[in-house]
Amino acid sequence: MPLIISSFHFQTISTHAETSYPNECCGLLLGKQNQQTKTVIEVWPAENSWQTEVDEYWPEQKDFTEERRYAIPPELMLKAMKYGRERHLFIIGIYHSHPDHPAIPSEFDRTYAWPEYSYIILSVQKGKTIDFLCWSLDHNHKFQSEEIIKR
Repeated sequence: MPLIISSFHFQTISTHAETSYPNECCGLLLGKQNQQTKTVIEVWPAENSWQTEVDEYWPEQKDFTEERRYAIPPELMLKAMKYGRERHLFIIGIYHSHPDHPAIPSEFDRTYAWPEYSYIILSVQKGKTIDFLCWSLDHNHKFQSEEIIKR
Protein backbone atom coordinates (compact mmCIF):
# COMPACT_ATOMS: atom_id res chain seq x y z
CA MET A 1 0.00 0.00 0.00
CA PRO A 2 1.57 3.33 -1.02
CA LEU A 3 2.46 5.90 1.62
CA ILE A 4 1.66 9.49 0.65
CA ILE A 5 3.86 12.12 2.28
CA SER A 6 4.25 15.85 1.64
CA SER A 7 7.56 17.42 0.70
CA PHE A 8 7.36 19.38 3.96
CA HIS A 9 7.08 16.22 6.07
CA PHE A 10 9.80 14.56 4.04
CA GLN A 11 12.09 17.52 4.79
CA THR A 12 11.16 17.47 8.49
CA ILE A 13 12.17 13.81 8.75
CA SER A 14 15.35 14.30 6.73
CA THR A 15 16.42 17.28 8.86
CA HIS A 16 15.75 15.29 12.04
CA ALA A 17 17.93 12.45 10.72
CA GLU A 18 20.77 14.78 9.74
CA THR A 19 20.77 16.72 13.03
CA SER A 20 20.72 13.46 15.02
CA TYR A 21 23.70 12.03 13.15
CA PRO A 22 25.76 10.00 14.10
CA ASN A 23 22.90 8.63 16.24
CA GLU A 24 19.71 7.13 14.91
CA CYS A 25 16.71 9.41 14.95
CA CYS A 26 13.14 8.21 15.29
CA GLY A 27 9.61 9.51 15.17
CA LEU A 28 5.96 8.81 14.53
CA LEU A 29 3.82 9.21 11.43
CA LEU A 30 0.23 10.17 12.17
CA GLY A 31 -2.32 10.05 9.42
CA LYS A 32 -5.21 8.33 7.75
CA GLN A 33 -5.55 5.07 5.90
CA ASN A 34 -8.07 3.75 3.43
CA GLN A 35 -8.04 0.55 1.37
CA GLN A 36 -5.69 2.05 -1.25
CA THR A 37 -3.24 4.34 0.58
CA LYS A 38 -1.85 5.65 3.83
CA THR A 39 -1.48 9.44 4.06
CA VAL A 40 0.85 11.18 6.50
CA ILE A 41 -0.90 14.17 8.10
CA GLU A 42 1.57 14.90 10.92
CA VAL A 43 5.14 13.96 11.77
CA TRP A 44 6.13 13.68 15.42
CA PRO A 45 9.91 13.66 15.89
CA ALA A 46 10.84 11.73 19.02
CA GLU A 47 13.83 11.68 21.28
CA ASN A 48 15.75 8.45 20.82
CA SER A 49 15.28 6.88 24.25
CA TRP A 50 17.33 3.76 23.53
CA GLN A 51 19.63 4.13 26.53
CA THR A 52 16.66 4.70 28.84
CA GLU A 53 14.67 1.73 27.53
CA VAL A 54 17.42 -0.85 26.90
CA ASP A 55 17.85 -2.01 30.51
CA GLU A 56 14.14 -2.65 30.96
CA TYR A 57 13.10 -4.01 27.57
CA TRP A 58 16.20 -5.25 25.71
CA PRO A 59 18.91 -6.25 28.20
CA GLU A 60 20.43 -8.57 25.58
CA GLN A 61 21.12 -5.46 23.44
CA LYS A 62 23.29 -3.63 26.02
CA ASP A 63 26.27 -3.55 23.66
CA PHE A 64 24.37 -1.27 21.27
CA THR A 65 23.95 2.51 21.57
CA GLU A 66 21.82 5.18 19.91
CA GLU A 67 24.20 4.98 16.95
CA ARG A 68 22.74 1.57 16.01
CA ARG A 69 19.38 1.33 17.81
CA TYR A 70 16.38 3.49 18.57
CA ALA A 71 13.45 3.42 20.94
CA ILE A 72 10.43 5.68 21.02
CA PRO A 73 9.31 6.50 24.56
CA PRO A 74 6.09 4.59 25.41
CA GLU A 75 4.64 7.80 26.86
CA LEU A 76 4.93 9.45 23.44
CA MET A 77 3.15 6.52 21.78
CA LEU A 78 0.26 6.88 24.23
CA LYS A 79 0.16 10.65 23.82
CA ALA A 80 0.06 10.29 20.02
CA MET A 81 -2.73 7.71 20.23
CA LYS A 82 -4.85 9.97 22.45
CA TYR A 83 -4.11 13.04 20.33
CA GLY A 84 -4.97 11.14 17.16
CA ARG A 85 -8.20 9.74 18.54
CA GLU A 86 -9.47 13.29 19.14
CA ARG A 87 -8.62 14.25 15.54
CA HIS A 88 -9.53 11.00 13.75
CA LEU A 89 -5.85 10.28 13.07
CA PHE A 90 -3.89 7.12 13.76
CA ILE A 91 -0.26 6.17 14.10
CA ILE A 92 0.29 4.78 10.61
CA GLY A 93 4.04 4.42 10.80
CA ILE A 94 7.41 4.99 12.36
CA TYR A 95 10.56 6.47 10.90
CA HIS A 96 14.17 6.10 11.88
CA SER A 97 17.59 6.61 10.39
CA HIS A 98 20.50 4.30 9.68
CA PRO A 99 23.69 6.34 10.13
CA ASP A 100 26.33 5.25 7.62
CA HIS A 101 24.26 2.21 6.63
CA PRO A 102 21.71 1.46 3.89
CA ALA A 103 18.01 2.27 4.30
CA ILE A 104 17.27 -1.44 4.59
CA PRO A 105 15.65 -2.92 7.70
CA SER A 106 17.89 -4.78 10.11
CA GLU A 107 16.94 -8.02 11.81
CA PHE A 108 16.28 -5.98 14.98
CA ASP A 109 13.94 -3.73 12.95
CA ARG A 110 12.06 -6.78 11.67
CA THR A 111 11.82 -8.51 15.04
CA TYR A 112 10.24 -5.51 16.77
CA ALA A 113 8.14 -4.14 13.89
CA TRP A 114 4.34 -4.10 13.97
CA PRO A 115 2.51 -5.37 10.88
CA GLU A 116 0.06 -2.49 10.53
CA TYR A 117 2.73 0.23 10.36
CA SER A 118 4.78 1.68 7.54
CA TYR A 119 8.48 2.02 8.38
CA ILE A 120 10.44 4.81 6.74
CA ILE A 121 14.19 4.27 6.99
CA LEU A 122 16.66 6.95 5.98
CA SER A 123 20.26 6.25 5.10
CA VAL A 124 22.37 9.11 6.44
CA GLN A 125 25.94 9.05 5.18
CA LYS A 126 28.40 11.45 6.81
CA GLY A 127 25.53 13.60 8.06
CA LYS A 128 23.53 13.81 4.79
CA THR A 129 20.39 11.90 3.87
CA ILE A 130 21.13 9.90 0.73
CA ASP A 131 18.23 7.42 0.67
CA PHE A 132 14.68 7.33 1.98
CA LEU A 133 12.80 4.02 1.71
CA CYS A 134 9.56 2.68 3.13
CA TRP A 135 8.82 -0.85 4.31
CA SER A 136 5.93 -2.84 5.74
CA LEU A 137 5.63 -6.35 7.11
CA ASP A 138 3.86 -9.04 5.14
CA HIS A 139 1.87 -11.95 6.59
CA ASN A 140 5.10 -13.93 7.05
CA HIS A 141 6.64 -11.12 9.15
CA LYS A 142 9.08 -10.23 6.36
CA PHE A 143 9.66 -6.66 5.21
CA GLN A 144 8.40 -5.72 1.77
CA SER A 145 9.16 -2.46 0.00
CA GLU A 146 6.35 0.08 0.14
CA GLU A 147 5.95 2.81 -2.46
CA ILE A 148 6.40 6.42 -1.28
CA ILE A 149 4.44 9.11 -3.09
CA LYS A 150 5.81 12.61 -2.36
CA ARG A 151 3.42 15.50 -2.88
